[in-house]
Amino acid sequence: MLCARLTNARFLTMDPDHPVAHDLGVWRGRIVGLDAAVTSLPAREVIDLQGATVLPGFIDAHVHLAWTGFKQRTPSIAGHTRVDDALAAIDEAVTREGTPGAWVSIAGYDQRALGRHLTAAELDRVSHGRKLYVTHDSGHGCLVNSAVLDLLPADVPHEDGFLAEGAMGAARALRLPYSQEELAEAIGRAARVCLTEGVTACAEAGIGGTLLGHGPLELGAYQLARDRDLLPLRVQLMVSADRLRPVAAHRDDGIPRALDLGLRTGLGDGRLSVGALKVFTDGGMMARTAALTRPYEGLDHAGQLQDDPDVLAGTIVDGHLAGWQLAVHAIGDRAADVALDALERAQRLRPRPGARHRVEHAGLIRPDQLPRLARLGVSVVVQPSFLRHFGDDYAAIMGEERAPWLYRGRAFLDHGIPLVGSSDRPVADGSPLRAVQFMVERASGSGRTIGPDEGITVAEALRAYTVAGAFACHWEDDLGSLTPGKRADLVVLGDDPTRVDPSRIGAIEVVATYVDGRVAGNSTR
Repeated sequence: MLCARLTNARFLTMDPDHPVAHDLGVWRGRIVGLDAAVTSLPAREVIDLQGATVLPGFIDAHVHLAWTGFKQRTPSIAGHTRVDDALAAIDEAVTREGTPGAWVSIAGYDQRALGRHLTAAELDRVSHGRKLYVTHDSGHGCLVNSAVLDLLPADVPHEDGFLAEGAMGAARALRLPYSQEELAEAIGRAARVCLTEGVTACAEAGIGGTLLGHGPLELGAYQLARDRDLLPLRVQLMVSADRLRPVAAHRDDGIPRALDLGLRTGLGDGRLSVGALKVFTDGGMMARTAALTRPYEGLDHAGQLQDDPDVLAGTIVDGHLAGWQLAVHAIGDRAADVALDALERAQRLRPRPGARHRVEHAGLIRPDQLPRLARLGVSVVVQPSFLRHFGDDYAAIMGEERAPWLYRGRAFLDHGIPLVGSSDRPVADGSPLRAVQFMVERASGSGRTIGPDEGITVAEALRAYTVAGAFACHWEDDLGSLTPGKRADLVVLGDDPTRVDPSRIGAIEVVATYVDGRVAGNSTR
């Protein structure tokens, strides 16, 4: 007997052998059959989906759950466009913090909205004896007041209180880490939001590191969240590469650096597992720290690498030698050069054709870099919503020649490069449907078309959030398509994204999200 039979729906299976179905059977959390194979079987529960469209649960291959959960509870200055208003909002948040000398966190900082960066001196006027830490929306910088600057080593660089990249890590290190309890609750809050958007699996993009990590026990916090039933979806954890350290391994292993006990990609189960090793090579476009080969339009610099290119390459090679899948953060084209050079070197030293290395973001990829990506067999994990929200700004700072190369779609697919969709939440909107719409239309929020030749079809965009995401995370045996034998992770939609005008895709209602054949999180049914 089936545990459940879902009927009266249009199942878009993403399986070319059975692309559309009307019935789906579930037994013990897995899909056991479609259509005629299950319609006559008895079931404990028959669920009439009333003509809805059903897809495999969306896979968001690059997120920051803990950061998302904390941001939801952090005072924010987002939306303010005047310096005085932003400072007044900070003043109000600080006043609510009753402990003199305490740290106060502020979210939603983006200097572009204000026309310039705030300064440490301005923060001093509204800090009331507290230590202020204002997080840049990109995650690649922060603004602090003099009370924090006074605690930093003298060699930590900053611009009137703004600390970028590694300098930000120095400020983060001054604070006590979050407790596992706090982390687990934040992770749970973010996971519930993911479910409302149809996301049933995601990859957390970097735990344990100085840049975006949240403490030395972060993996344990995810285990705690799972133990307490706060983790209602599947999560794969990328580990920050700065956790690698020299090991005295046997010379036959050829592993110069590793994590303790030889931990690497693959440990875990279908709910919580260890994924790729996350390597940062540059910063972000929002903070103007993505590393380019030519300067930003209107600026006298071309961003920055996170470290000396040889040091970065060494980390990438050592991670490969240690058996990791690599997720190399490379937004600017110069950073992509560093990543490609290192990955090519790593594969020469120890060929691993099935490594499934990834380039995270691939924000600006020159035409000459496309064949190199293809030869390496890497996936590119893009964030379409970056251009949907920030496209006007990004196009302006790249200039007419480079703007069409931003967050490509068609060029990757035409070169045979696996295209994977993600959000990088909370940096940008997490909705896969709104991202799919952008991938087709290539239109920013203002309606400006950016790189129209990079537009792809609706079917290709949906594949980026299902089949391709599963492959990039080594989940293809269980997730990505509605195929018998796979997990019954589904998203029920109020309309069919392949049949509506593309301009309506982002507004399609997520009616329900199923994990292991059961409704998970919020549902309108």
